[in-house]
Amino acid sequence: MDKFTFKNMFLDADPVVQGIMILLVLASFASWAVILEKAFIIHMFGRHVREFKKQATRVGRLTKPDDFPNFAALIVAAGVNESLDQAGEERRAAYRERAERAMLGVLSGLLDKLEARISLLATIGSTSPFVGLFGTVWGIMRSFIGIAASGETTLAVVAPGIAEALSATAMGLVAAIPAVIAYNKINSVTKKLAKEALIAIGLVSDNLARDRVLGRAGQLCAGF
Repeated sequence: MDKFTFKNMFLDADPVVQGIMILLVLASFASWAVILEKAFIIHMFGRHVREFKKQATRVGRLTKPDDFPNFAALIVAAGVNESLDQAGEERRAAYRERAERAMLGVLSGLLDKLEARISLLATIGSTSPFVGLFGTVWGIMRSFIGIAASGETTLAVVAPGIAEALSATAMGLVAAIPAVIAYNKINSVTKKLAKEALIAIGLVSDNLARDRVLGRAGQLCAGF
C-alpha cells in the first residue's frame, strides 16, 4: 500500500515527471503569492476609491488636494497643477478636459501598479494544464515501455506509470484553476474600481473648472 502514496510515487517517478511536478508546485506557490498580495492591495484600493468618490461629491467651491485621502490627493494635485498653468482665455470645457487628462494620467499609473504581475496568473492558468498533460503523456509512455520490457500487462507493471500520469494532470489543474479564477476576478474588480475613480475624477474636474472660471486658480496653491 505504501507503494501508492504520493511521496513514493514522486520518488519512484521518472526524472522528467519529477521535474514537471516540482515546476507545477512552484507555479502554484507563485500563483497564490500573487493572489494574496492582490487581494490585500485591491481591498485597500477599493476603500480608497470609495472615499475618493465620496469626497468628490462634498468639495466646496475651492478644490484642494488636502481635502482628499491617500492616492486621491496625488490625482487631484495633478489637476490642480493645471489650474496654475495659464492658458490664456481658455473656455471652461477646454480647461476641464485638460485637468481631467492630467488626473487620468496619474490614475493610469496607479492602475498599472495595481495590475502588475497579474499576467503571471494568466500565464500559469493557460500553461499549467499543458505542462501537466506533458507529464501525463510521459507517464503513459513509461508504462508502455515497462510493459514491453517485462512482457507483462499486469496492474503492478502498468499502475506506477499511470499513477504518475494522473498525478501530473491533477497538479496541472490545481495550479491552473485558482490562477484563472483569480485573474478574471482581479480584472473584473479593477475595471469596476477604475470606473468609480473615473466618476470621481469627472466630479473633481468640474469643480476645478468652476474654480478657474471664478478666478480662484491662484488660491489653490494653499492645498499643497
